[in-house]
Amino acid sequence: MRAIVVRRHGGPEVLEDAELPAVQPGPGQLLVDVAAAGVNFMDIYQRQGSPPYAADLPYVPGGEGAGTVAGAGPGVPGFAAGDRVAWTGVPGSYADQVVLPAGSAVPVPDGVDLRVAAAVMLQGLTAHYLSNDTFPVGDGDPVVVHAAAGGVGLLLTQMVKMRGGVVIAAASTTPKAVLAQQAGADYLAGYDDFAAVTRQVTGGAGAAAVYDGVGQATFDDSLSALRPRGCMVLYGAASGPVPPFELHRLAAGGSLFITRPTLGSYIASHQELLRRAGDLFGWIQQDRLSVRIGGTYPLAEAARAHEDLGSRRTTGKLILLP
Repeated sequence: MRAIVVRRHGGPEVLEDAELPAVQPGPGQLLVDVAAAGVNFMDIYQRQGSPPYAADLPYVPGGEGAGTVAGAGPGVPGFAAGDRVAWTGVPGSYADQVVLPAGSAVPVPDGVDLRVAAAVMLQGLTAHYLSNDTFPVGDGDPVVVHAAAGGVGLLLTQMVKMRGGVVIAAASTTPKAVLAQQAGADYLAGYDDFAAVTRQVTGGAGAAAVYDGVGQATFDDSLSALRPRGCMVLYGAASGPVPPFELHRLAAGGSLFITRPTLGSYIASHQELLRRAGDLFGWIQQDRLSVRIGGTYPLAEAARAHEDLGSRRTTGKLILLP
């Protein structure tokens, strides 16, 4: 079995292309031939050894992908060799084969490419719960979407528009802003002026919510962009963790709300996972949701994928092809 192995924490250079012993499924598990594996910022944090993402060494990175079932262990009804499945939250996905719990496998319907399925699982499920549950966007709600040309941002923009919301897209460059506009963003802003733009386009009222996966660099301005009783949804920390802050700032801003959600809480049951993934795949089949794959890399070039993602030179989703 070919896989990427991390034997020490560090930069992209610690991602080693290696040959490992073959794996076999145990009770309740599936053996899957990987067609594509997603590359995510949490993979970088894990590689660096940053808490709480650090894993025991050595390990095979990656937690997301799609492929075809090659075999099943005892007690796994409902799956057969050749079935197309996708997953997220399964360690060891940077490999040409992976063993995953059957309860983590999501059937991929005909008409959805396995590369697209791998690209949409983590980020698509994240965008789904953010827009539908963490802050359920209502008709006409103005919301700020940070990193709007990134993997989550492009999907989140589309889902907010499906729900009738108004998107103020924050991006770092003009080409990225154009991608956000193509995804349906109503207004464009940079990271230096998104709060002012939000005030301007809302007549001074402010945003109903800010979806912020950037973290430290945008947090203060995100709070200031909210209207009274607005919701700060801090779902990531691409620029670094937010330092401790005084809760009184929420009162001073107009009885603001703040939440730090994680995907695991929103796919806590297999039924919820299937429901959210079913929505995603259905929208893809109906051409209502466009998934942008910003780069594909051979498995052996996982280090280059990490370099590109970490430098923020990319848009959309990066995937590895075993």
